[in-house]
Amino acid sequence: MASVDLWRSPRICDDYWSEWKHCRSLRNRFHHYYTYGEFPSCKQWKTDYKNCREWEKYKSGETKEALRDSEKKRLEEQKRDPIWEMRKNPPTEWHLPLYDGK
Repeated sequence: MASVDLWRSPRICDDYWSEWKHCRSLRNRFHHYYTYGEFPSCKQWKTDYKNCREWEKYKSGETKEALRDSEKKRLEEQKRDPIWEMRKNPPTEWHLPLYDGK
């Protein structure tokens, strides 16, 4: 039982609430629709907020697992392949002046 008492949610509950409010904002919805062609789904933020509040009240193992899984999924979605390929050495002519079009 001691491990349950020591566990904290990955974020404070107000963070989940703020993320949900931001997700529902007109500016964010417009930006997301412009960028991805669809409106953002904000359900998970609200679910996480409810789970966090329930965890604070009852210390339920189910809500603990739900929060942990949600954060784990969120982190996995952020991992992407790098866009740029890292260079091993500088370009061979790096020391020459740049061409300025004159």
